[in-house]
Amino acid sequence: MRARASWRIHGAALLGVAAVALLAGAPRAPGEAARSLATVARCEMDGVVDTGSGNYLADCVERAEAEGHGALLVRLDTPGGSLEATRDIVRAFLASRVPVLVWVGPSGAHAGSAGVFVTLASNLAAMAPGTNIGAAHPVVGIGGQDPEEAGGRQLARKVENDAVAFVESIARQRGRNEKWAASAVRDSASVPAERARELRVVEHVASSEEDFLAWADGRGVEVAGGDTVRLATRDARVVDLAPSLSQRVVHALAHPSVVYLLFMVAALGLVAELSHPGALVPGLIGLVALVLALVASSALPVRAGALALLLVGAGLIVAELFVTSGLLGAAGVVLLALGGIFLVDRFDPGWFVDRSFHLTWTWVVPTTVVLAGAAAYVAYRGAQTRRLPQQAGDAGLVGEQGTALAAVGSENGEVFVHGERWRATSPTPIRPGAHVVVRRVDGLTLFVDEVKT
Repeated sequence: MRARASWRIHGAALLGVAAVALLAGAPRAPGEAARSLATVARCEMDGVVDTGSGNYLADCVERAEAEGHGALLVRLDTPGGSLEATRDIVRAFLASRVPVLVWVGPSGAHAGSAGVFVTLASNLAAMAPGTNIGAAHPVVGIGGQDPEEAGGRQLARKVENDAVAFVESIARQRGRNEKWAASAVRDSASVPAERARELRVVEHVASSEEDFLAWADGRGVEVAGGDTVRLATRDARVVDLAPSLSQRVVHALAHPSVVYLLFMVAALGLVAELSHPGALVPGLIGLVALVLALVASSALPVRAGALALLLVGAGLIVAELFVTSGLLGAAGVVLLALGGIFLVDRFDPGWFVDRSFHLTWTWVVPTTVVLAGAAAYVAYRGAQTRRLPQQAGDAGLVGEQGTALAAVGSENGEVFVHGERWRATSPTPIRPGAHVVVRRVDGLTLFVDEVKT
């Protein structure tokens, strides 16, 4: 009886273990499994849409696909940028097999000019309260003249029509408001978040990325290839995708204020090097800054004339070191200021940027004043140095004192000056060991007098 009871107990235990194993291995509900495994890749687009940021967003799409993320979330805040880079981003978004979600935020951010194209190319888009989207019409110059005035009617119409066709095709493919998209280009239409949702420019207004992901959860979107993907973004693990070093550097340099500051540093470094030859460090810094400024300007819509003004202005400041009249330095400072003001060419047909993309007086004036003060100080110290007695060469020996090593007469003699032995003569005889002072130098012969004590 005891043996039979023992077998029953062991049998019950084995059945319990088997039941637990079966429950653990049982498949979960589809929604629960998707949420437990869901991850969302995340990247940020801050500032100008340039080569660096364009490559970064395109890479984000590729990495999100390769790593098997459930979606790609892009936080957007841009004044616009390069049309070529924008086309690369749009092409990557439309060809993505991973749903792309764009959130314009946080509050105070905007999707301006080229940012309109990027937002419309997403599968789902949301905006934070206090943000706006639009104003994709090309402008030019400091006053923001119409392109027709700056480049002619035919060129303006060609640029505008091409941009309208581009933005309408994006809106049509994503099922968004084509009419408003065209007006953003033709009429610089710009709307806040709530109005953008009403006009079907974006799908939602969300105060944070988490709210956007929670709202998007369970929605189906069509990706490249015609497949429909059901999003599982609520409580998903967010994986940040960082840009590469080269992408960071290119993006950091692609701003007018950075280009202008680099030119200022280059000018000041060259001034410091030429006023103190052999220092090397200021000259090296100035040369590196000049190279970076030229590289950055090649990635921006800048006027060649403005670059010429900056280079000539820096050259005049350097020339001031050798003239010290004050006029060349003042002219150089004025040219640097003008070069900064006219630096950005916002009529470049390869760029779509809003009016905020330029160098303002509040940036140009203080920077120029600081450079002018620094250059004036360096020039002043250089002038002081040139007025000092020469300390090297033959002229540097005049006035120096030494000791007579042998009797010095009108024909010959020997003295010790500056740690060296010299042939010397004197109109009056000088005894050995006497202190002498150099009055004149002729080749390798010193003309000395005895120092009376």
